[in-house]
Amino acid sequence: MKKLVAGILTASLAFSLAACGTGDKSTSNGDSKETKLVVGASNVPHAEILEKAKPILEKEGVDLEIEKYQDYILPNKDLEADRLDANFFQHKPYLEQQIKDNGYDFVSAGGVHIEPIGIYSKKYKSLDKLPDGATILISNSVSDQGRILTLLEAKGLITLKKGVDKAAAEVKDIDKNPKHLKIDAKTTPEMLVQMYEHKEGDAVVINSNFAIDAGLTPTKDAIALEDSNSPYVNVVAVKKENKDNKAVKKLVDVLHSKEIQDFINKEWKGSVVPVSK
Repeated sequence: MKKLVAGILTASLAFSLAACGTGDKSTSNGDSKETKLVVGASNVPHAEILEKAKPILEKEGVDLEIEKYQDYILPNKDLEADRLDANFFQHKPYLEQQIKDNGYDFVSAGGVHIEPIGIYSKKYKSLDKLPDGATILISNSVSDQGRILTLLEAKGLITLKKGVDKAAAEVKDIDKNPKHLKIDAKTTPEMLVQMYEHKEGDAVVINSNFAIDAGLTPTKDAIALEDSNSPYVNVVAVKKENKDNKAVKKLVDVLHSKEIQDFINKEWKGSVVPVSK
């Protein structure tokens, strides 16, 4: 009898553990069932956009759970480890670099918005006021540097070497630097706001999600802003095997809906620009 009871308890425990695993995505809601979708996201604007999408998805039978992150590394690691079904925090070139560097079998399920990067300064009110030899602090992320250097070139501060893939450009690829600017690429992306607040350097290039999260308004506070037709679209990333997952497709469809795109435009007034592809 003791062996029989022990066997029943063991089987019951095994069943309970299996029901808590990532493979079981259904949650009961009265007589209906919802598909649970766990998405990792940066606080701003990604998680805020997902919060707006959550009640819409609920009507579509998708229970959206949002996991918030403060960095750019863990969301991909957790997606790889199946702790997430998708993540929404990175632009496409960064995703491609992460795939190349780490061997992730990830794909974009769809682009959602662009966050134009900006140049900020506590010391100067315009780019033409930057002195000869000024120090500009930029991200130490290689995937960010091509984008930043392209912005600096577009604003007439530098030129890049001919033939260089601008998306993959690094500081060593600068050809002409007429103002002898010192491009400091030692700071992690999430720390650039703090460097700006502490008046480090003469100007700081900051990703808009970190700027907005710190209470800055890129369209007002930046002394220069990336053009809104930037190719650096923020995407929903998933494992390749889940690209055609119905819940993921519903998520992307909702994020492309007029309701969500109107929300983005109203909430961020050009500091975040929606896309529909």
